[in-house]
Amino acid sequence: MIFEDEPVPGYPLPILPGHTSPGRLERVLRAGQFAVTTEMAPPDSADPEEVYQRARIFDGYVDAINATDGSGANCHMSSVAVCALLTRVGYAPVMQISCRDKNRIAIQGDILGAAAMGVCNILCLTGDGVQAGDHPQALPVFDLDSMTLLETARMMRDEHRFLSGRKLTYSPRVLLGAAENPFALPLEWRPQRLVKKIAAGAQFIQTQYCYDVPLLRAFMRRIEDLGLLEKIFILVGVGPLRSAKTGEWMRTHVPGLHIPDAIVARLAGAADQAREGRSLCIELIQEIRSVPGVSGVHVMAYRQEDSVPEIVERSGALGGRVPWYPGRDPQRNPNRLAS
Repeated sequence: MIFEDEPVPGYPLPILPGHTSPGRLERVLRAGQFAVTTEMAPPDSADPEEVYQRARIFDGYVDAINATDGSGANCHMSSVAVCALLTRVGYAPVMQISCRDKNRIAIQGDILGAAAMGVCNILCLTGDGVQAGDHPQALPVFDLDSMTLLETARMMRDEHRFLSGRKLTYSPRVLLGAAENPFALPLEWRPQRLVKKIAAGAQFIQTQYCYDVPLLRAFMRRIEDLGLLEKIFILVGVGPLRSAKTGEWMRTHVPGLHIPDAIVARLAGAADQAREGRSLCIELIQEIRSVPGVSGVHVMAYRQEDSVPEIVERSGALGGRVPWYPGRDPQRNPNRLAS
């Protein structure tokens, strides 16, 4: 039996004082550095090389890579499998867990299994309804929701027990996150919802896409007034819009997504709308960096993953810092050295 004060063989790094995980993302956040995370669409494949190919796009540009869990209620390689592959070669993944497809028994097993393989970050989500995806005939589970999932993971980590009360011999060493949308109505309700997520165990937040920085500033002022800035790391969601048509479709079909008319008009008037969308994303990151209390950005570039390095580089989001990446090749870019 392994007890809590004994080291566990295979754990990647020691846990620093005041940290709950040995992960690089938590070290970056607690050091006060501006963090950059991104999202990787998992493959419709059993070939691990497809996972590695997708991850290599981000080498040296992000602090962690989210592995989605049946995003949009569509079937792909599982989040826990993608994370296992990424940790095998040293990447820092954020394992998303959706409550839609699994009950509390399976979810708790996945948390333990992922932590045993070196996964240090978990994002707790309720999940999209099955009617939104490619298996609308599937039976939804929703045994837990994002709040009770956070409470469950926190209990396993801090109280060393399952929801059933049965004790763990070694608890998962993880940083817990949740999603939030500062831009959805009713706006005044959003900070109160964040209060509940922090109480449930959230340590970092990744937000919905931000295309309206004044709304973000107002949200950050409200959570500062509530005394939350010392309790949570806020990573603001950003992403390049490929065209005005894409922006129109997204704000019509994605619940809670706010894209101002001026953004769509700017794209519509551009000769190269995709390039303008990247430039807009870069400008948003630069403006978001100046918002007090923001700890980083979460770059979501669906089907535009190859644009992430350009966006991060041109925005100056990292301030000259180079996140760790495997297989460093000085010939590829001799001016970028891993830290």
